[in-house]
Amino acid sequence: MHSSNSVGGNEEIKDLLIAIAYNNDQSAYRTLFIQLHGKLKQFSFSIVRSEEEAEDIVSELFILIIQRKEQLCQLESPLYYFYTTVRNMSLNLLKKQKRRAGLSMDEWQVQLNSIYFRPDLLMITEDMVLKIKMAINSLPNRCRLIFKLIKEDGLKYREVAELLSISVKTVEAQMAIAMRRMAQSMPVDLQPKPVLEKKIKK
Repeated sequence: MHSSNSVGGNEEIKDLLIAIAYNNDQSAYRTLFIQLHGKLKQFSFSIVRSEEEAEDIVSELFILIIQRKEQLCQLESPLYYFYTTVRNMSLNLLKKQKRRAGLSMDEWQVQLNSIYFRPDLLMITEDMVLKIKMAINSLPNRCRLIFKLIKEDGLKYREVAELLSISVKTVEAQMAIAMRRMAQSMPVDLQPKPVLEKKIKK
């Protein structure tokens, strides 16, 4: 089973949505905005390639959250709903403008800003963090996008597969490539150790 413990996960988002819907909690709305705005804007930007248009799309989403706050509380995965909505709004904008209508997922460009690049959290040198960052950001666009959506943005493997219209097996394969590339940039003593099967005595 694949899951994520990242900040802004579904349970936390549900709690914030309930506070917004039933208590009109402005503090909860601000927290939700702070947690999701940057990630969703970057996701939209990877498609529309415009800071202004990505900002407009995410702003529309947050207006939608206020308008549908009661219904959103019932969603099993509001995070997946937000990403799907931003994807659809971004692609619809391109279609409406007749601009890059054929843009494929392999052309969606993202950069990572996650815990993987925080030397104070990883307890490794800044030079090593730079090598890891270069390794991940040198991945093909699709592979890097999948890695970001799962490891940084907190979506599940199945949700990423549905969001990008690919199979779960493809997501797993791309994640394996990303993790292997990242491991290769680490010192030998920090690389994941292979699990050796114990020999069973006959």
